[in-house]
Amino acid sequence: MTQKHGKKYLEAAAKVEAEKAYALADGIALLKEVSYAKFDASVEVTFKLNVDTRQADQQLRGAVVLPNGSGKDKTVVVFAQGDKAKEAEAAGADVVGAADLVQRIQDGWLDFDVAVATPDMMAQVGRVGRALGPKGLMPNPKTGTVTMDVTKAVSDAKGGQVTYRTDRDGNVAVTVGRVSFDDAKLAENIKSIADTVLKARPAAVKGTYVSNVALSSTMSPAVTLDLASL
Repeated sequence: MTQKHGKKYLEAAAKVEAEKAYALADGIALLKEVSYAKFDASVEVTFKLNVDTRQADQQLRGAVVLPNGSGKDKTVVVFAQGDKAKEAEAAGADVVGAADLVQRIQDGWLDFDVAVATPDMMAQVGRVGRALGPKGLMPNPKTGTVTMDVTKAVSDAKGGQVTYRTDRDGNVAVTVGRVSFDDAKLAENIKSIADTVLKARPAAVKGTYVSNVALSSTMSPAVTLDLASL
């Protein structure tokens, strides 16, 4: 079934040359021109990678702190006890708990964006894995959210850290800010995640690694970027 787009989308799409790969600065300027949402839309960059995600060694997953933040205020919860719980509270975590936090999640509460846990808490956190996993909220050492350094984990999450991972089709999509961001700040954020994705190239990948990079905002058409400009 073909997706039908509205008039505003079609008018915006007409301004984008479908076969053209835009230099980063031009792509950002064009994206702002074709973003017609009445709110401050999120900006997302998507990398289409030539990886076989059925192979564990070709799956990308990690986290990067964007130099200019993501434009989103994140609610951070920490599974910790004792001194580490106090440390998390001092670092600015929104909710800190142990068995009580596990119980709260079992009761259906999932109103947060990032979950951090100390390693000793993971056995308890595992009990709510089925609730956290599908929403991408399960603490994971690869994204720095299973750690004894809860201060760093909380400050990174609050300070613009974004996580990335390949989906089933080998795409990596990351929010890099909002349409209201200064062009230079968006460019810096995009270059930061591009550098991270390029450095994470799996050794098993032969030939072309990144086949396409596209920039889009909420509801806008996508703008293809020239990889060389990143």
